[in-house]
Amino acid sequence: MTLSATYPKVAPSPARRIAQLTRGRTHGPITRLASPSNLGKIMKPFVFLDLFDFEGQPFDIGLHPHSGIATLTYVIEGAISYIDPDGSKGVLSAGGVEWMQAGRGMWHGGGLDKPGRTRGFQLWIALPPELELGPTVSMYQASEAIQEDGPARVLLGSHGAAASAIQAPSPINYLAVRMRAAERWRYQPPAGHTVLWVAMASGTARVPDELRHGNLAVFEASGDAVEFEAVTDAEFVIGSAVPHKHDLILGNYSVHTTPAALRNGEAYIAAIRAGNNEPINGRRL
Repeated sequence: MTLSATYPKVAPSPARRIAQLTRGRTHGPITRLASPSNLGKIMKPFVFLDLFDFEGQPFDIGLHPHSGIATLTYVIEGAISYIDPDGSKGVLSAGGVEWMQAGRGMWHGGGLDKPGRTRGFQLWIALPPELELGPTVSMYQASEAIQEDGPARVLLGSHGAAASAIQAPSPINYLAVRMRAAERWRYQPPAGHTVLWVAMASGTARVPDELRHGNLAVFEASGDAVEFEAVTDAEFVIGSAVPHKHDLILGNYSVHTTPAALRNGEAYIAAIRAGNNEPINGRRL
């Protein structure tokens, strides 16, 4: 007599569902995928996300202020110029990152560095109360300085064996991923990172829903992983974080947690401008 054992079937893990899917609003070469008036409310601490795609002659957007937030600009193709808070000028080439933690307040500027196509993302991150009126931090990383784990480049936080040299203001991961057609990749967010989203820069991928160039998908709040399958060659950024539990109090260039903090930041920005008696790189504030 032959004895045979039967084993219970193990159901596959359910896919993490997409809660919101958008293509944002496009104005010229910039598509605003998220802002505090829409998806920024459920993506906190990620509050603004722009996809930019410029083609043409160089230009300068001029000096402008921020307070209460951090911005991370990632250049996929081309190059951008910058003027940092101390007035220094520089150029950030493809694959590089500009990190600007505004704290209590600062001024900076930039633009398109050379003719041709320039693509990338600019992300705004809300700062926690202990940092929103703190010092300004600026940092620039060339492509070769950014660590990788598999197809993922770590722009902020850590993943696998790779980590960013930028000190994140709160528990955040921000990765730039490039996959070839038919490749698969799995992202397991760290414990507590119940906020998770992905924005497509090019190509098509399945999660298992199909995401195309220009899509921003915000996943339901959980700690589950997401499985990616590239339908074509694809580029995207993915963000995960512990939720930001504070309100978003908005100014023209600022995001704070309370009206009092916003007033403090705006007053400091005005004081910098009033006290700047010398031109910065030939221009006054």
